[in-house]
Amino acid sequence: MIGERQGTTIRYRLADPAVIRLWNEVRTIAVQQLAGVERALERYRPKRQQFPVITMAELQACMKQGEIVLLDVRPAEEFVAAHLPDAISIPLSELPARIDELPVDKLIVAYCRGPLCSYADEALSFIIASGRRGARLEEGIAEWRLAGYPVVPMLW
Repeated sequence: MIGERQGTTIRYRLADPAVIRLWNEVRTIAVQQLAGVERALERYRPKRQQFPVITMAELQACMKQGEIVLLDVRPAEEFVAAHLPDAISIPLSELPARIDELPVDKLIVAYCRGPLCSYADEALSFIIASGRRGARLEEGIAEWRLAGYPVVPMLW
């Protein structure tokens, strides 16, 4: 772990990708092997089946063509620590006040912390209610990086 001090606060981040790979494998096994995990996920993310999902490869292709806006809805501190290239940051808590910053003529792809996070679902509910088109990237920073894609700033 690497720590950064800001006054009396120390913010830690994982410095070794092996820890992220381990977490990803444990989570995958849990979802595949334990029925209770799927039920809990349904209760925690009840809207998860309501939105189109875009894959990492599809996202890359669409980004190159300028067809989408990639929206990071995590808290601003998390965006500053690491985010996907070309993403814009509008934290979920700020989205209602900043919705007009998003275009109406492009697909808005929201992402958050990954498949166990509900922020993107909540953001997409609001985005679609505003008359915009939306989709979700299920993966977060860790999964994106493990797939070999770059993040900003470069980690590991």
